[in-house]
Amino acid sequence: MNLAELFTHPGLGVMSTASPDGKVNSAVYARPHVIDETTLVWGMTDRRTYQNLTGNRHAAFLFKTSSPGFSGVRLALELIKTEEEGELLATIKANTDEIVGPGAGAAVTHAVWLKVTETRPLI
Repeated sequence: MNLAELFTHPGLGVMSTASPDGKVNSAVYARPHVIDETTLVWGMTDRRTYQNLTGNRHAAFLFKTSSPGFSGVRLALELIKTEEEGELLATIKANTDEIVGPGAGAAVTHAVWLKVTETRPLI
């Protein structure tokens, strides 16, 4: 599956993480920045999803395209690194301001790099 092409389509994404003690969290997330077919980057605030990833490096991301049927993907992910500054984070903040509204990008404090460890269809 070509992730770069898939994430050009509008849709709904849900990131799921778990704390070190196993408490699960799911949150709606934007489409990622595709570095390559195994490396994806999301902008994150300093809230539950980010906190869970720093204590438990594993996550799952489900993306359902807006097209009819069940087009999309389920991804197993593992944290590679986080960045608190840099060009990519600046781009993510600017995109957030454009999509969510002026000033919204200020809440995004981390560029979180994740490795795709498994790719599965929705059904």
